This record gives sequence, C-alpha cells and structure tokens, in this order.
Amino acid sequence: MVKISVLQHAPSAHLPTRPGDPTPTSRNLDPLMHPFARARERIRALNAAKMDRIFAKPFIASLEGHIDAVEVLCRKPGTVNTIASGSWDGGVIVHNIAERKHSHQVQGAHKGKVSGLCFADGNRLLSCGVDSNIKLWDVSPQDEVSQQKPLNVFAGKSPFNSIDHHRSDSLFATASNIVQIWDETKSAAISNLTFPTATETVTAVRFNLAETSVLGSIGSDRSFTLYDIRTGKAERRVIMQMRSNALSWSPTFPTSVLLASEDHNLYTFDVRNLASPTNIYKAHVAAVMSCDWSPTGLEFVSGGWDRTVRIWKEGHGTNPEVYHTKRMQRVSSSIFTADARFVLSGSDDGNVRIWKAKASEKLGIITARERAAIEYRDSLKDRWKHDQEVGKISRTRHLPKPVHQASKLKRTMLEAQRVKEERRRKHTRAGASKPKAERKKIVLTEQA
Repeated sequence: MVKISVLQHAPSAHLPTRPGDPTPTSRNLDPLMHPFARARERIRALNAAKMDRIFAKPFIASLEGHIDAVEVLCRKPGTVNTIASGSWDGGVIVHNIAERKHSHQVQGAHKGKVSGLCFADGNRLLSCGVDSNIKLWDVSPQDEVSQQKPLNVFAGKSPFNSIDHHRSDSLFATASNIVQIWDETKSAAISNLTFPTATETVTAVRFNLAETSVLGSIGSDRSFTLYDIRTGKAERRVIMQMRSNALSWSPTFPTSVLLASEDHNLYTFDVRNLASPTNIYKAHVAAVMSCDWSPTGLEFVSGGWDRTVRIWKEGHGTNPEVYHTKRMQRVSSSIFTADARFVLSGSDDGNVRIWKAKASEKLGIITARERAAIEYRDSLKDRWKHDQEVGKISRTRHLPKPVHQASKLKRTMLEAQRVKEERRRKHTRAGASKPKAERKKIVLTEQA
C-alpha cells in the first residue's frame, strides 16, 4: 500500500468559534513579510556557516632561517610588521612579516639557547641566554649577514630565562634564580627582587602594561609573584597546583593576567583577588607553553606541546579556534601582531609560522559590496548560532588523530576522577567531604 503525505490542518482553526461568528481567514498582516522569510534566512545562515568553513585556510607562510627550535618571539612596539625570534642555536633574527624576509640577523648571539628577547626604544634589541649574558643589539635593517658586535653586554651570575623592558624608562627586568632590575646605562643590576621564603627558579617576568612599576613573575615552584619596583620587594605570591610556563598581562584590563599552565589549561586571574581564577580555558591536551593577548584584549593565543596553536575568545573557556600542520612540532612561543589580524608561532622544527587570526578572512583589497556581504553573513551566523545545524558546522574543527585520541583519553580520565570523588563522598559521613568548586582547587596558598 502506498503512503501518501498530506497537509493536515486543524478544522477548528478554520471554523467560527461560536454560531454567528465570521469565518476566520488566514492572511499575512504585514504585506512586506514573506511567509517563508524565516526559512530562507535560516538556509542563508547555514550556507554562510558552510562557506566560513570552506574558506578557512589560516596558514599564510613559514619564515625560515633558524637551524634549531624557536624558543622566543617578540614584537616591536609601535610597528605592525616587525618581530624578532630567538632560537636554541643561539641566533637572533628580526623578520619583516609584510615582505616575509629577514631585515636583520645575528648568528651566534649567545652560546646556547636564546631564552628571552625584548625591544628597547628605536632599533635596539635586548637578548638574554643561558650563557648568563644580556646583550644589547642594534638591529637596523641590513642587506647581508655579518658577525656583529653588541652595543653593550651585561654579565650575570646565573643563566637567564626571560627578559622584559619597561614601558617608558630605560629599565629592564630579567628572570634567573631571582628577579633583577637593570638600567641600560649601568653594567650591574640596580636591584634584586625576591620573596623572603622563595627558593624557585624564575621562568618568566613581565611588566604590567598600565601600572608600569608593577611586575609579575612565575617560577618553577608553581608560584606566581607580584613585585613593585618602587618599594623594591615582592608584594604578593600564590602557589598553584601545577607550575605555569608563560604569563601575559591584558592590554585593556590592567588587573587581569593570563597564565599558561602545565596542567593543559590557561587561567585568567584578577590580581586584586588571587584566591581563585576568574576563568579557566580548557582544550589543550598537553602542557601549554606560551600565551599572548591580542592588542584588542578580546582574544588571546596559546601554543602547547600538543603541536597546536589555539585562539580563544576572552571569557569563553571552551571551543577555541585550532591551527595545526603536519610538519609543525611542539609550539614553544606564540604572539599576536600589533594590528590583531595575524598570529605568529615558533616551534621545535625551527620555523616561525604566520597564521590569520580569523581563519576565513579574505586578504587583500575588499570592495564595499564584498564588505557588506561579509558583514551580512557574520550577522546571520551570530543570529542563528543556537540553531542545531548552524551551530554544529560553526563549532566543528578537524584535529590531528593523535590530538583527538589524547582528548578522548583525557575526557575518560577526568570522568573517572569525578566518579571516584563522588563515590568517596557517598561513602563518608554526611557533611565530612564537601564538593569543591573547580576554581577553588587551582590555588593552594596565598602569601602576602
């Protein structure tokens, strides 16, 4: 027997409710609204989401030149296209990313790896390494590679792990077994900053972008410490569950600091209340090695040992944008460019890669008509993001098989841990074992 699909209407909707009432008529009261307008808009939103994924080709170029792992990247303040990279081979290269070429190269800048880079004013670059030296270089554009002598050498007593320059003064801070403040005009450190009970190796140090006398550092004993160079001492210190590998201050919210942790997560803290993080960002499946805020303060980039680069929206702890290539190895450094349009990553394979911050963005000249179409498609995707199909297409990201398998295993382990805690609570005396919020588990103790 053949089934015939028919349209069914409730007879009550087309009959008068009481005897003598007029027969109801179905009509569209708004002559400008088409009866299928909503359905058509949904199809357009679906097509916009599909086009977004079709044209998502984030990789732009690879900048070569290093013969070993790229350890550190830094951007030049006040410019859009100049970045510097330091490698395990001891070399420093200044890249012009617009022209995709080297504007300056220093071979053998340090013996051993270059562990920190930062620009001083003008064309001067500070570098530090595990050879216990800080060197000041003139990195004006040059045509050929030559053996260059530094403008100044500052000798330290122990290997340096990080360096950062003051926003306006001729001061810079270094991280070794202690945090030291240096003046460009003096050959020795002008002050040593340390917490009275600290015995850690300081792995990274950064000046606050707004309150330039405030300094943040992370250490190998799982600590995050705040210093004030006006008082010359450590103000506050927190010990966390696992150690942090990188920190970055928000450019738009001065009290917010981002930490990249060994436990595969990223945390944002408000330094006025360090008892618990304001947000937890979960997606990496290995230690997060680097992080950097976008100049807009609306997103940030992270790179980790799972060989992926991820771009997060501020306040959204899951579903980041994921970038990866077949040849890219463990990512040890990642930064945004000053115009927030591009992301750069440095990895163990010795390449500095340039990515689009928005994967499907069209590069080059965009006409007014194209711009209007792009904005219309974006507004459609935003309006229909809660639709099941549109949302699924927008969220889905292809992952390399090892990363996908690792994320499945990680989910299984976390679920097993949750079940174990639940059962333990179930079999203890009522009220003896209270559940603890995830954010409350991160910080073990706070010292002031």
